[in-house]
Amino acid sequence: MLHKYDYGDEVRVIRNVRNDGTYPGKEIGDFLVRRGNTGVVRSVGTFLQDQIIYSVHFIDEDILVGCREEELLLASDPWNPSLFEFREKVVAKVKLATKGAVLVDVGDEGEVIKVLRDMPDQVHYHIRFPGRTLQVPESALESLERVEDLENETRGDV
Repeated sequence: MLHKYDYGDEVRVIRNVRNDGTYPGKEIGDFLVRRGNTGVVRSVGTFLQDQIIYSVHFIDEDILVGCREEELLLASDPWNPSLFEFREKVVAKVKLATKGAVLVDVGDEGEVIKVLRDMPDQVHYHIRFPGRTLQVPESALESLERVEDLENETRGDV
């Protein structure tokens, strides 16, 4: 297997990194590194002989984390930060339609399947709504968590 990055390369993590059970002293699911942060490759290895794993030292956090190749890009590559990430729950801020047919109404819930950072105008996402997957610009989405927080404030549940 050929690896894309090498010892000493400065890389950027493109999604939040949480403990998958391999980081000592933290619970599974605990937050480790925020997407967009940069680190330096310290070693390259494999997992189950089919995945390249990079040990990346995130200097600002002073943490050494194993990252898969698809979670990284060179720090010098263009970076478009996103509001949402893989598996995050979102709601439509506007009606989503094609050829005049409304496919998703305002407030319909979906889940981020893929983040598309290389679009010319803004970040887009593949969103799985019930019964269909659509490519949606970031400006048409809102965090489900944020919507629920606002609803709780309105009801006085906070």
